[in-house]
Amino acid sequence: MPASEPTRVLVHADESCLGNDRSKPSPGGNAALIEAPAGDSVARWDLYECSPQTTNNRMALAGAIATVEWIRRQWKHAGVVYVSDSQYLVQGMRDWVAGWEARGWKRKGGAVENLELWQKLVQAAAAHEITWQWIEGHAGHAKNEYANDLAIRAAERQERSNGLVPSGFDTWLAQRRARGEYPDYDPDEELHERF
Repeated sequence: MPASEPTRVLVHADESCLGNDRSKPSPGGNAALIEAPAGDSVARWDLYECSPQTTNNRMALAGAIATVEWIRRQWKHAGVVYVSDSQYLVQGMRDWVAGWEARGWKRKGGAVENLELWQKLVQAAAAHEITWQWIEGHAGHAKNEYANDLAIRAAERQERSNGLVPSGFDTWLAQRRARGEYPDYDPDEELHERF
């Protein structure tokens, strides 16, 4: 009997750091909009976290770790398209980590910054088939803008979702449409197009 296809999951993630400086208070947040087919429709969840002192890069890595770990709790093994505007995260997972691992977790130029987070992400990501995609941030892409808004709110309020929660994306999109934004955007089409 052939193995069943893994559940298809689409993630749009973003991070925020208010200050982005280790020498002064720099609270941060990260967020992900997680989507999966649900019969003839799409199920959506949000996941967001915070840290009182961090950087953008650390929040991007921490958010990716939390997201893929929650996906594993939900589906065990999934085919994931993970979309982020963090070149650090996407390029790291696509291009850098294999070389670092081959060199004993060292860069050609020395130590790997945020080593413990990279190692944890590689371990968490191994449970899934993940395609890492970069998207330009603040360019009007609805799901990236939504994840950005969630990440900023998590950073400002220092709040976390404590797991997957029903998404507020549809309400957010309706509010934006009321202002004349995204009039022809079909949020469900993207999930089916990417797989």
